[in-house]
Amino acid sequence: MRRNALLALLLILPGIVGAQEREVIQMPGSLEGLPFSTAVRVGDLVYLSGQVGVLPGTQELAAGGIGPETRQTMENIKRVLDYVGSGLDRVVKCTVFLADVGDYEEMNEVYRSYFPTEPPARSTLGASGLALGAAVEIECIALTGTGR
Repeated sequence: MRRNALLALLLILPGIVGAQEREVIQMPGSLEGLPFSTAVRVGDLVYLSGQVGVLPGTQELAAGGIGPETRQTMENIKRVLDYVGSGLDRVVKCTVFLADVGDYEEMNEVYRSYFPTEPPARSTLGASGLALGAAVEIECIALTGTGR
């Protein structure tokens, strides 16, 4: 019986997920003409495109190295989450891309300060090049809506 229930769920789940509306979110002031959206909401989840440590309204990276750049990246993520009605406490998964994996510890120190308790799941990868010559890029998936 249990196996049949699981099989039924696996068969109907794609239909349930597929029936949900997909909302493309473009933040005011985001760069025009780029082939991606700031975020996409599907049901109670929002998928943020990778954020880098640019100062708002510019293409200028925060000065001072990986620490300040990670801090600005996280502030940019907070700004997007706020715009879509979510917050850091609702983030369930992050993926961190580092131009130099030697920056892991310093990035992690700043990152940890934004998730002091119950941090989201996370993957960290080395990358051979990031947008705008950034040292770090972080993408997130977060809950929205009223459900917890």
